[in-house]
Amino acid sequence: MTNSELKDKLENIVSGINFTSEEGDFLSLEIPKEMLKNFLVKVHEHDELAFDYLFSVTGIDLGEELAVIYHLESTKYRHMIQVTVKAEGRDNPEIDSIHDIFPAAYYNEMEAHELLGIKFKGHPDLKHLFLPEDWDKGYPLRKDFEDINMLIRK
Repeated sequence: MTNSELKDKLENIVSGINFTSEEGDFLSLEIPKEMLKNFLVKVHEHDELAFDYLFSVTGIDLGEELAVIYHLESTKYRHMIQVTVKAEGRDNPEIDSIHDIFPAAYYNEMEAHELLGIKFKGHPDLKHLFLPEDWDKGYPLRKDFEDINMLIRK
């Protein structure tokens, strides 16, 4: 299925999608965070889409707000989508956890929480993976993070 055909199929199944690019390997789209779980269940269970493989979950700092980018593939049909969900703001960024739909998201959500401060509602254990448990110096992957070591060297 081409990206154009995939776009048409998705438009018929789910409303409220903002398609951002049909170029390249992925059909790129953005959805409101309130739609995330419903959208993923639909594309996962739909016979003609069968998105059964989540191969990437990436938190990103867009400046004004934080977002999460999900890459999904259908191992049956070999088509792929890139889904962006904005957390709306920087003070208390929150997105639903999807580990119950795609278990592969479990550790990626922990990483985005630890390094960017995105809370994943419904995740059972948002603990630290890389930083010390008592880390309180901010979120190292945010654009406004100031590296403590750089400040000491000045």
